[in-house]
Amino acid sequence: MELRHLKYFQAVAEELSFSRAARRLRIAQPALSRAVQELERELGAQLIERERRSPRLTPAGAVLLHETGLILERLDEALRRVHRTAKGEEGELRLGYIGPPTRPFLSRLLKEYGRRYPRVTVILEERTPERVWEMVSKGRLSVGLTRPVLAHDALGLQTLLLREEKFCAAVPLDHPWARLNSLPWKKLAGEPLIILARREGAGSHDAIQAACQAAGFAPRVKHMPSLIGTVLQYVESGAGVGVVPESTASKNLTLIPLKPQQTIPLVMVWAKEGDDPAVAAFRGMVREWLRDGKLWE
Repeated sequence: MELRHLKYFQAVAEELSFSRAARRLRIAQPALSRAVQELERELGAQLIERERRSPRLTPAGAVLLHETGLILERLDEALRRVHRTAKGEEGELRLGYIGPPTRPFLSRLLKEYGRRYPRVTVILEERTPERVWEMVSKGRLSVGLTRPVLAHDALGLQTLLLREEKFCAAVPLDHPWARLNSLPWKKLAGEPLIILARREGAGSHDAIQAACQAAGFAPRVKHMPSLIGTVLQYVESGAGVGVVPESTASKNLTLIPLKPQQTIPLVMVWAKEGDDPAVAAFRGMVREWLRDGKLWE
């Protein structure tokens, strides 16, 4: 059975006239009659009574007309979905991200993406930098917004630099340093420091250690929690001085840029293979916003 057989039968069944159906389909009437007969032979059932002056549907024909309408309607919707998917207008985007560095833009970006591509399902997963890279490399995430990690070259992912963030000292609002515009790294010597654990952010951890060594001292690390929120909590409680990227925000703390400037990148990562149109559309939006200065308004 061919799809044209169903379309030809539908036209005859709706017109109840072979001649009108042939004109509607723009084919010769004998060809239309043969196609309906082929369909009847294949189904082993008479679909149209031809003995009368005006053809009529048999009970089997009435059932097939109803089912054909559903089949062709479903096919049309399937084709529309294929076209939308090919243009990135339908599909799924699984986005992995790290929290604080993406807060200035992520909600605005996703809102605009949802406006442009309302049929794409967006699934968000907040993870550590290492976990984001791992999940993207294994195809469990479509794209990631994260920090570079030690093994990033080996994972073979594509990257786009979004920002270089300066490191800052985080102190309570009543701290003696709170009014400073900048702070030398060497001033941290001997201070109890709160930094993110290496297993959760090797790039950040190693950059801080290297900056302290370059300033001539070994950092006195008091706590190394797994979450940046816990780093802030320790600092708010007076446990020590936090060393965090500038995107880390807290109304109860002051962030003081450290000199000489030491930065840590924020990047977008994705796999080289399997360029899904919905994912490509998201990456295109990120590039567009980065180019137009909208990412960091």
